[in-house]
Amino acid sequence: MAEDRRVLTGEHFLNGDHACAEGAMAAGCKFFGGYPITPSSEIAERMSERLPEVGGIYLQMEDELASMNAILGAAWGGWKSMTCTSGPGFSLMMENLGLGVVLETPCVLVNIQRGGPSTGLPTLVGQADMMQARWGSHGDYEIIALAPNSPQEMFDLTYKAFDLSERYRVPTLVMSDECVGHMSEKVVIPPAGKMPEVQRKYTTKKPGEYLPFDHPAGGVAPMVKAGDGYNIHVTGLTHDERGYPVINAEAQDVMVRHLIDKINKNRDDIIDVEEIDVEGADVIIVSYGISSRTCYRALDMAKEEGLKVGMFRLVTVWPFPEEQVRELAKRVKAFVVVELNFGQIYYEVERCACGNAATYLVPHAGGDIHDPADILAALKEAAK
Repeated sequence: MAEDRRVLTGEHFLNGDHACAEGAMAAGCKFFGGYPITPSSEIAERMSERLPEVGGIYLQMEDELASMNAILGAAWGGWKSMTCTSGPGFSLMMENLGLGVVLETPCVLVNIQRGGPSTGLPTLVGQADMMQARWGSHGDYEIIALAPNSPQEMFDLTYKAFDLSERYRVPTLVMSDECVGHMSEKVVIPPAGKMPEVQRKYTTKKPGEYLPFDHPAGGVAPMVKAGDGYNIHVTGLTHDERGYPVINAEAQDVMVRHLIDKINKNRDDIIDVEEIDVEGADVIIVSYGISSRTCYRALDMAKEEGLKVGMFRLVTVWPFPEEQVRELAKRVKAFVVVELNFGQIYYEVERCACGNAATYLVPHAGGDIHDPADILAALKEAAK
């Protein structure tokens, strides 16, 4: 029997980009469409080597606009699909990300963030695409975005991103950064039996009876594969359950409410956070990605000085864990938000704190990571 190359079980020393590619393979990704861009290119390179081993296809497109379109088409063709990019390419993908949202297309988009704006710092770290992940495409919708802080989580959360994208029929984002993408650490890949291929739900209805956007209560419609004999219509226009354009306010209300509700009504299933010593804390650090790694050290430094500090790490950034932050705000003096930008997730924390707790930002323009001493200074100020 030929070796199953989908899951490379064992302990590996991998950088985050390669671990991301392996997470995609374990999930059953069979198509990658992308365009090289630092610091995400190692994902594409790994996928170009790995996909032929499982009968998949790697396709280098002419640009990022085409890359996003390619993975949407592959998904409707029946394959789990992924692309990766960084800052400028992420901007180019936004229009077709919105197309994926309105067509309810399961796929995964990985952004290895770098310093911006514009061409910015191609080889150096940033975290300033977080609001673009939520609001980058036009119109009203909800999105799922995960933020790994290690190569192990690059593997785990890429796998999870495929699962979430299939369950909720939505493009799902992995919002990593250059440091996590390029750092190398031990990555444990479980046996294939513990990493089953992510399954897509297909309709059991006959052609002529199936409606591609007929949403069951609180859920999403099953899909079909192109070529299976179902004559269906999909469009970026506002559409009804058949997929045909209906240009009026009533159809818009039904469609957009569904795009929002299918995420918001399942927040408890989607949202994942890491809490460290939040019980009894006076001050809570909020962070994600590589910045959270620096915060672990700052947390230890604060405890050495007798401060009552805890940490709330965002593993899922979107949908934002609003209720958890609101509840914490009733019990603590302040939040200290640490991120490689000038206040993107900070404003979400401030909004959810509702004035019950003060909110401090430790900003950073990117290019390198925070100094733990700067975080400690903010914690001392917040604890006064």
